[in-house]
Amino acid sequence: MSTTVSRNPYTGDEINSYKNYSKQKVAEIIDKADKQFYNWRETSFAERKKLMLAAASELIKNKEEYANTMTLEMGKPITQAIAEIEKCAWVCEYYAQNAEKHLENEVIKSDAYKSYVSFEPLGAVLAVMPWNYPYWQVFRFAAPALMAGNIGVLKHASNVFGCALNIEKIFKRAGFPDYCFSTLLIGGKDVEAVIENKKIKAVTLTGSGPAGASVASIAGKNIKKSVLELGGSNALVVFKDCDIEKTVDTCVQARFQNTGQSCIAGKRLLIDASISEEFTEKLLVKVRELKAGNPMDEDTFIGTMAREDLAEDLEKQVNESIKAGAKLLIGGKRQGAFFEPTVLTNVTKSMAVFKEETFGPALAITTFKTEEEAVELSNNSKFGLGVSLFTKDVKRAETLAFQFEEGAVFINELVKSDPRLPFGGIKESGYGRELSKYGIREFINKKTIYINK
Repeated sequence: MSTTVSRNPYTGDEINSYKNYSKQKVAEIIDKADKQFYNWRETSFAERKKLMLAAASELIKNKEEYANTMTLEMGKPITQAIAEIEKCAWVCEYYAQNAEKHLENEVIKSDAYKSYVSFEPLGAVLAVMPWNYPYWQVFRFAAPALMAGNIGVLKHASNVFGCALNIEKIFKRAGFPDYCFSTLLIGGKDVEAVIENKKIKAVTLTGSGPAGASVASIAGKNIKKSVLELGGSNALVVFKDCDIEKTVDTCVQARFQNTGQSCIAGKRLLIDASISEEFTEKLLVKVRELKAGNPMDEDTFIGTMAREDLAEDLEKQVNESIKAGAKLLIGGKRQGAFFEPTVLTNVTKSMAVFKEETFGPALAITTFKTEEEAVELSNNSKFGLGVSLFTKDVKRAETLAFQFEEGAVFINELVKSDPRLPFGGIKESGYGRELSKYGIREFINKKTIYINK
């Protein structure tokens, strides 16, 4: 039986080792999850609400414990880790309070005496999740799935198995029945067999494009619903009439929080040429002020990246872009898994930091002269997760929003996820939606009921 070793990316020290589950153990867990589904789907919304609120309470009560595991395993600065746990409690509370309303029968007038749509759970849903937000990514799937009457089965990234087991523990501590939510300690090569298991009814993945394509292909061959939330290369579009001070602060937060390791981070900064010099100078001041260091220190904003190979990938993208003509303004150096906050200017559409997703603390600056050019530059991406527009002319920005090929447009704000709003992308950023009423209806049988006297 293979073993997975968890290492602290900041120190390199071994944290723990986990024995990967055998095929037999995985099959047994899925069998028990499937059996539990037929009980769980019969529970009332009131009972599910009580348990989900207990999960929220457990998250808040022991947020330091859960956050510490996150910081040790993937290097998230501890204050940001605690904020992530608190956000997980929020999504639990949101679906506890709103699931029943989101899944009410929808009456539709037809030739029938009575006709309506009933929203019913599918069964056990597999979630293949990444390491960058190791709790939030899971809870934004699990809270709606369980409140809808589905069962959750998690295959987490191998460097955050401690977080994965904690999530299973949270639901157990909250009082959920056994196998309502289960963690599988398995590798990526074992995912195909899990998707093919007839007792797994659907799959959701947050991760890279290649991983998404593989999972979608396997699900498709087995005629199973899938939802994909993949990469992003969000643009921060700064028009000349923006509030420069506020916009600089927002752009720094959008690019560098979570050490830049976010699908919705603002990775490409597009600035009106007439203000680019002033804006860039103010931006560099703020970037220099970012405190980098031990992720366990409360004043650290930039921690280590999650793995050394990920920092190496970013280093390669930055160096290739510099060789192609980009100008390095700050940063650019790597030491192990740590990568300095980095800003590049003179970036063109052909450079790696523009056309590829940069999953770390590197910001690429490109200028534009017209609105049309700004839209073209932003849309010149294989991704379509989100875009931020900064301007004092909000009415014009709202009109312009419909020209951007994105899953979300945020005006005078960074792109972020909110339990009340649908989240997801288009193009190679995936399909389907998480969160809000749209998220809870993804893994649902939308059943037509037609009645005549």
